[in-house]
Amino acid sequence: MKKLFILFITMFLCVSATASCTTPPNNTSSTATLANMATASTSALIQIVTPTTPPGGPFTWAIAASPDGNLWFTEMDTNNIGEFSPATGKITEYNVPTAIAYPHGIVLGPDGHIWFTEPTSDKIGRISPTTGSITDYSIPTANAGPFGIAAGPDGNLWFTEINGIGKISPVTGTITEYNIPTADAGAYGITDGPDGNLWFTESYVNQIGKISPVTGAITEYPIPIANTEPNGITAGPDGNLWFTEINGTGIGKISPMTGAVAEYSVSIGNAGPDSITAGSDGNLWFTQFQENQIGKISPTTGEITEYNVPTADAGPFSIIMGPDDNLWFTELNQNKIGKISLTSGIITEYLLNN
Repeated sequence: MKKLFILFITMFLCVSATASCTTPPNNTSSTATLANMATASTSALIQIVTPTTPPGGPFTWAIAASPDGNLWFTEMDTNNIGEFSPATGKITEYNVPTAIAYPHGIVLGPDGHIWFTEPTSDKIGRISPTTGSITDYSIPTANAGPFGIAAGPDGNLWFTEINGIGKISPVTGTITEYNIPTADAGAYGITDGPDGNLWFTESYVNQIGKISPVTGAITEYPIPIANTEPNGITAGPDGNLWFTEINGTGIGKISPMTGAVAEYSVSIGNAGPDSITAGSDGNLWFTQFQENQIGKISPTTGEITEYNVPTADAGPFSIIMGPDDNLWFTELNQNKIGKISLTSGIITEYLLNN
């Protein structure tokens, strides 16, 4: 599913009558001015009342947590940013000012705002969790296709592009882009590493990359097994970086010290591991889109345990550790948010009515 989406976005960006695919130059920057910023007011509140499947869905994609306990998520199809309160069950949706932005990656920024990527509009968005106002910042390179986004150790937000890595200052809105050495890398997931670098996946070329937030230098590491399509990536409690392989054995890890890669097989070869996050229990937790499961892997033993999502064909996609010490995930196919207990493995689902 993710690969098809990236391919669609790539085609959307490249097969344009007025633009062709471009690659960001090294260390180019541009400041988004106030004239380029836009805001949108809060939409009507949506309350979960009856658990019935709606005729369509917003395609809940990525998910992030805020300190107040609420969950924020991107709605690709409806062009919204959603906010869900686990305490009350209330859902609020905020429309992205730019039409057909297809909001994708999302993360809590160091400034307390929620930041997200807009692949088809080549923008980075910021939403205030208190007012719901949205500000958009244009990326200098046309057809950049931003996807994943993470908070860096330098106080900036870092994001992946089809052919590069970008960063944006939450203070000034200045965006700087760095070209990935391997052409058409298809950079996707990104995370802050234990070594002070940003680590990312290169889905198209079967590599893991790292970028120094100080120098902008990029180093790439090939994955031993061919055509694994690495996707999500996170820092583990063991000091390694852990990533998912949609087309490979399942879960991989890379040492930030040596660059050595190890891979672990899930129970079913086409499970489609997608997003991955570190749990407070010391394990790594991940989604399995194709097999409709949530998995966990021990960084010590490599043992994998899998939990079935109650709703059939839910399409579990993005997963994060919540402030309530539960894991939360999106269900791309069924318009729901799921929660899994670290201790019992019990899964609770919440319907997001249209």
